[in-house]
Amino acid sequence: MITKRIIPCLDVKNGRVVKGVNFEGLSDVNDPVALAEYYSGAGADELVFYDITASAEGRQLFTDVLRKTAERVFIPLTVGGGINTVDDFDRVLKCGADKVSVNSGAIRDPGLIAQAAKRYGDQCVVLSVDVKRVDGVFRVFARGGRENTGMEAISWIRRCVENGAGEVVVNSIDTDGVRGGFDLPLLEAVCDVVAVPVIASGGAGNMAHFIDLFKALPKVDAGLAASIFHFGEVKISDLKQKMADAGIPTRL
Repeated sequence: MITKRIIPCLDVKNGRVVKGVNFEGLSDVNDPVALAEYYSGAGADELVFYDITASAEGRQLFTDVLRKTAERVFIPLTVGGGINTVDDFDRVLKCGADKVSVNSGAIRDPGLIAQAAKRYGDQCVVLSVDVKRVDGVFRVFARGGRENTGMEAISWIRRCVENGAGEVVVNSIDTDGVRGGFDLPLLEAVCDVVAVPVIASGGAGNMAHFIDLFKALPKVDAGLAASIFHFGEVKISDLKQKMADAGIPTRL
């Protein structure tokens, strides 16, 4: 049986890890290199590293911090932020990333996913989608959750997977940083239309939320979180033991 993954997320702004609520009100947390190194040795299955203002500021993801992070991390590293071309994929992979996450770049150029998948393989291309309910409809947001694209999210995700995205990170803006639990209705809707790994992001407030996620939606492959890990409220080793005790397959 495939084990469920626990993935800390490092949202990086100006070379520092930050965290906010509903994608707003960012506060400084830690040095990304030190934090990544800590998680690599603390039982995390993977790491996600987002340069969260690269797209909004129209610049490339900074590579110095990424290169230092990749040198000290010995688990799979997914990197995103400012990925707009196949050349961006190439640059980030050469800095040590294992997978590349694309969001706004795919919205601007829907052909980007297919091009990257053809060159590097589906397993390397991660679709990250920021989703928020607007008048009861799941809508795709761009530029770090700042801009409503007007696109319906579930059909967009299905289209991107058909084009070659090998994994989907579903970021619920509605639950981000609120710590009330993952957005199960949104995640269920995504799992119903794709056959690739789905990673749940946004809303984890305690260990029970991960248990609830994997029990309610066995198709979800991983749970991603930031605040509860960054501030030491939940230890990954404790969480994984709790998952194992609940009968959820996990790598201890």
